[in-house]
Amino acid sequence: MTETPTQASGHENLADESFISAEDLRNYMHQQEAARLNKELSAMDLAERTRAELIKKLSEPLELTPERLHEIQQNLIHKIRLAAERGETEIMIMRFPNALCTDKGRALNNGDENWPDSLTGRPRQAYELWRDHLRQAHYKFKAQIVDWPNGLPGDVGLFISWA
Repeated sequence: MTETPTQASGHENLADESFISAEDLRNYMHQQEAARLNKELSAMDLAERTRAELIKKLSEPLELTPERLHEIQQNLIHKIRLAAERGETEIMIMRFPNALCTDKGRALNNGDENWPDSLTGRPRQAYELWRDHLRQAHYKFKAQIVDWPNGLPGDVGLFISWA
């Protein structure tokens, strides 16, 4: 029997089954990248669906019965007391997508004094709760853009302060 030069030298053929070919490795890498991208797209789809559900929920005002209004006020007072005990002078009472502003937060971001007119749904109710019940107790109300995805205004935060 005749030996090949690689067998005669004691070296095994490097292309045998114990090694993955370069083409197979590239295919594997492409499959991994595709799986990662699919996972990212699925996460983005889930995030977008969740955001859309939140917008829908927050765009529908709550029915504010006297009992519900009392419950909201008690919850808010509790949160204010806890924050004050920690030495804080403001709390964020709500965070919501800028889609709940009729102008996507432009008036707010530009410091327009009429920015509350752009609020809709439950964010509008939160503002009205402050205006009708907390302003006379000298609580302050402010809103600001709290994140900037891709450099554009994102979520809005509503804050109550007592400083």
